[in-house]
Amino acid sequence: MAAVIEGPVFVVGDNIDTDQIIPAEYLNLVPTIPEEYRKLGSHAFSGLPDGSFPFITEGDRSRYRIIVAARNFGCGSSREHAPIALGAAGARAVVAESYARIFFRNCVATGELYPVETPSRIVDNFVTGDGAVLDLSQNTLLNCRTGSLFPLKPLGEAGPVVDAGGLFNYARQTGMIPDRRDANR
Repeated sequence: MAAVIEGPVFVVGDNIDTDQIIPAEYLNLVPTIPEEYRKLGSHAFSGLPDGSFPFITEGDRSRYRIIVAARNFGCGSSREHAPIALGAAGARAVVAESYARIFFRNCVATGELYPVETPSRIVDNFVTGDGAVLDLSQNTLLNCRTGSLFPLKPLGEAGPVVDAGGLFNYARQTGMIPDRRDANR
């Protein structure tokens, strides 16, 4: 498991839906095409209301590695593009009080983001730009500005799937499905 993820956080509130994460107008981008994957990332969080702090500040990558959110993150549609856009932008994890179950599943299935849950509301203890250390092996999130350390719920079976780069890679690595790349060698 990518045991430690460090970097500045991007803070959002309750009920951030998939339209806010990646607006529908960008769903025609094909994430398996590298140029379109990068372009998808360049539009991450472009659906947030005007006046919101920008997630992408220059180019097509974000400086924010960790997203700290409140309740019901990723609600709305079932689009896989939402976690893919965040991952393509450079985010590695979302730490939220709760998730829409389909968003959580899409994070794991695509291997783009670690969807970490908090046992209590911690979003109010962070501001965008705070340095943070997410320790997945210890299930903690440290706010470097305040020194506050927050416990997190363990990822459990989801962790190794995200580590592998998604469900299909995990299935190949564990022998659940044959790796066709081996047959072509």
